[in-house]
Amino acid sequence: MAHTAICRESLSGPLSSCSAAVDLEWPFGKLDGLDQDDIRETAYEIFFTSCRSSPGFGGRTAIAYYSSSQTSDNAEGGSPVAGGQGRANGVGMAPNSRVKRALGLKMIKRSQSKRMVSGWATIGGISAPSSPNRHSTGPKFLSPGVAQTVPPSRARRPLTSAEIMRQQMRVTEQSDNRLRKTLMRTLVGQMGRRAETIILPLELLRHIKPSEFGDSHEYHIWQKRQLKVLEAGLLLHPSIPLEKSNTFAARLRDVILSGDSKPVDFGKNTDVMRTLCNSVVSLSWRSPSGTPTDICHWADGYPLNVHLYITLLQSIFDVRDETLVLDEVDELLELMKKTWSTLGINRSIHNVCFTWVLFQQYVATSEMEPDLLCASHAMLVEVSRDAKKPDRDAIFVRILSSVLSSMREWSEKRLHHYQDYFSRGMVGLIENILPLALTASAICSEDAMLPVTAAGHEKSDSVLDSTGDRVDDYIRSSLKNEFTKMIKTSSFNQAMDAKQEAVEALLSLAKETEDLALREREYFSPIMKKWHPFAAGVAAVVLHNCYGAVLKRYMASSPKLSSETVSVLQRAGKLENFLVQMVVEDSTECEDGGKSLVREMAPYEVESIILKLLKQWIDEKLRKGKECLRQAKETETWNPKSKTEPYAQSAVELMRLIKETVDEFFDIPIGITEDLIQDLADGLGHLFQDYISFAASCGSKQSYIPSLPPLTRCHRASQFVKIWRNVTPCSVGVEDGHGIGSNDGHNPRPSTSRGTQRLYIRLNSLHYLLTHLHSLNKTLTLSPRVSPSRNRFTNRRQQGKTSSYFDIARGSIQAACQHVSEVAAYRLIFLDSNNVFYENLYAGDVANARIRPVLRTLKQNLTLLCAILTDCAQPLAVKEIMKAAFEAYLMVLLAGGNSRVFYRGDHKMIDEDLAGLKRAFASCGEGLIAEDVVDREAEVVEGVVALLGQATEQLIEDFSILTCETSGIGVMGAGQKLPMPTTTRRWHRSDPNTILRVLCHRNDRAANHFLKKSFRMAKRR
Repeated sequence: MAHTAICRESLSGPLSSCSAAVDLEWPFGKLDGLDQDDIRETAYEIFFTSCRSSPGFGGRTAIAYYSSSQTSDNAEGGSPVAGGQGRANGVGMAPNSRVKRALGLKMIKRSQSKRMVSGWATIGGISAPSSPNRHSTGPKFLSPGVAQTVPPSRARRPLTSAEIMRQQMRVTEQSDNRLRKTLMRTLVGQMGRRAETIILPLELLRHIKPSEFGDSHEYHIWQKRQLKVLEAGLLLHPSIPLEKSNTFAARLRDVILSGDSKPVDFGKNTDVMRTLCNSVVSLSWRSPSGTPTDICHWADGYPLNVHLYITLLQSIFDVRDETLVLDEVDELLELMKKTWSTLGINRSIHNVCFTWVLFQQYVATSEMEPDLLCASHAMLVEVSRDAKKPDRDAIFVRILSSVLSSMREWSEKRLHHYQDYFSRGMVGLIENILPLALTASAICSEDAMLPVTAAGHEKSDSVLDSTGDRVDDYIRSSLKNEFTKMIKTSSFNQAMDAKQEAVEALLSLAKETEDLALREREYFSPIMKKWHPFAAGVAAVVLHNCYGAVLKRYMASSPKLSSETVSVLQRAGKLENFLVQMVVEDSTECEDGGKSLVREMAPYEVESIILKLLKQWIDEKLRKGKECLRQAKETETWNPKSKTEPYAQSAVELMRLIKETVDEFFDIPIGITEDLIQDLADGLGHLFQDYISFAASCGSKQSYIPSLPPLTRCHRASQFVKIWRNVTPCSVGVEDGHGIGSNDGHNPRPSTSRGTQRLYIRLNSLHYLLTHLHSLNKTLTLSPRVSPSRNRFTNRRQQGKTSSYFDIARGSIQAACQHVSEVAAYRLIFLDSNNVFYENLYAGDVANARIRPVLRTLKQNLTLLCAILTDCAQPLAVKEIMKAAFEAYLMVLLAGGNSRVFYRGDHKMIDEDLAGLKRAFASCGEGLIAEDVVDREAEVVEGVVALLGQATEQLIEDFSILTCETSGIGVMGAGQKLPMPTTTRRWHRSDPNTILRVLCHRNDRAANHFLKKSFRMAKRR
């Protein structure tokens, strides 16, 4: 109900703390046309009338009349707060209160001397003692009779119950005097009349004249109040349902309506008065069955009766301190009991109303007095006993339902937000509110006629069938609500739009969540544990799941690995460990050790998420590397990056990307294990392999080696030889010879083509990678952040005794360097130097085509090679050129075609040329190739050259023997021919095919005859 409604329904005037009750719903409905002052004055009139026979309410001699409640209700016994035995003198002198003792309320116990000195206070314009228990000083608060008989000098006396009630309910002396006069006039000649048979508003309208008021307006307001009370009790809220066709009701409505704008003349003999009397009496004395009755019903309809009775009950609170209950509460409640017959109240309804009044007063006074809440709970326990009785009436159930619903809504609103409502100094209040909420819930759950759910409650009572379940629900709801509040306070939803702000918000939220868990464990869990064995554990579970949901949302929006994401995950892992430990510590007495609670905690899986993200990060970096390779394959021209960096741009880009990847990898704030290092190294190794394959994709040496010409026999009458000798006169000595293609003979230029130079850049690029592999492996191996691991990668490395993460890549680079060097060498010798080497060396005549031009060109090419290739790439490249040169030299001697003719006498010149070729390589650079290496590589060539110096007969004999041995013939028989040996291109002095080729190039009769006879070999043209 609205704030103003709560304040209006409050009894004791304008409470100073009405704002505290803003969210407490008034459970008894609204009375149209009657405000709180109207209800208060009417309640006092009914109270005074019902207590007229009690001491202190009449003249010097109390008028003797009887109330049916004095016998019937006193006989019920039971609750100590339903009213006790009144004191004979009607004076509030109770040193102790049975009601207060039963409800746990403290006594005010003001001292006599203080009461004497304090004097009078003014409250709401009514003179009143500072406490009703204090002594009065003058006759104005006494009854008229007493005031006339007590001398002014008489000592102060305690206030009577009537005076206390008048002061508590803020009734003026004028109103009180008018009421007393009316009762005197009404009861003249009817001394035995029961109070509940007096229709008080009607009697007041009959006996009080306008002249008794200050002016007509004051009288009109008073008259309207009496008519509105009759309307509420007889027309709007009758205890017995009213038929629509009731003529008395219609007449009464007309009378009431006529008094709205101006006062009605209720003179004794007027028609209006007669109509009013007839209508009111007829409506008041109805019975449900229509038979005559002796029970008058004018103020016992719901909710009018409860409004009036609640107003009476609220008068028990001290007007000076509304958190205190008057010490005279026993006598006041006993007097209020006399109104039960008029208002239709019984003990059960009284208990419910009294429970509500105590509870409402606690709320209205800003929850400052826990004793009021405890007293309300004590009364609620009494109500629970009444609720179990089989003979409950419908009004009791209706009232109980409304009261419990309002009390539960208020208390559970706080219990579902207890982290928010109860600060550290107010935590103890939960111990008072929680039992009340649990008792109210228990009453509702045990009674099918009562509501099973308080307004706004998440779960039904059928689900929360035990105290533990309800407390569990309070814990879960409160922490969820507090967590939601933290999110709203930190503007987390808005922060999610900005990555950095989201990270800061999550880190802050984790800290706040941990602080909230600590606060819960320290302040609230010890209290909740009285009703729930694992209160702290449940709180930890709730906070874990709440933060997990936020973390999941963040990870869905930030799926990539970054230092910020890792910091969030690591902080979440720390929070998770803390909350799990909190569950374990709180569940030591649990049979399963808290496993059931832990199972409710959906694990954050921080390590697996980080590992997954890290693998995704590695895959993303490798994808970028592959993209770099793809672009390189499309754009790389194998030109040097610069003069100082003689390697390809693609190699530089690849290494830059890989180095950045490794640096960023170690910048990620996670525990690096050997497994992760191995994963990264494997991925980088694949990148290296792809690039190495790309760099090595330069063809093969076979594409540069010329095909072998067909074997022919040489003879002295060869036309080519004759022509050559006629053209070129004989010249002896290698120093004086002029090679073909010598480029002016004295200043030859390198014959290295651009294609060969690009192959050198490939070699440099491969060696550039090889050089960086070492530093890269050192970074991965010696990083202090790497922790040992015991899974498959470590085991594999230990078993394989691998000393480097990039052994495979290193081996591939070395193989690629070997291949590229070989291709570059054969291209240089067989393509770039073809015109001075294979095509012209010894062409036509050895003496006139010596090796000197070849050596000059070779030296220039080697000089250019050393200028282009890096130092580490030079030895292998020069060695491969040496091999290719020896291969070309052998092909000149053994497969030179029709242009080559050798005589046995040429052996010396050829041997000198070979020695010069060997010296060219042995002296290249600063010891690029050792002499023993040159000698070892030249052994095959030297063996073939030695064959050139042997006699033809010896060559034929050796050839025949070796051919028979290799073919398996053994000893040649008569008429048997030698088989043609297979060409293997593995030249060697003991190879039959090599010897055969020497014979084919030997220009003498014996060789010519042997070849013609044995193989029918064609002669040269």
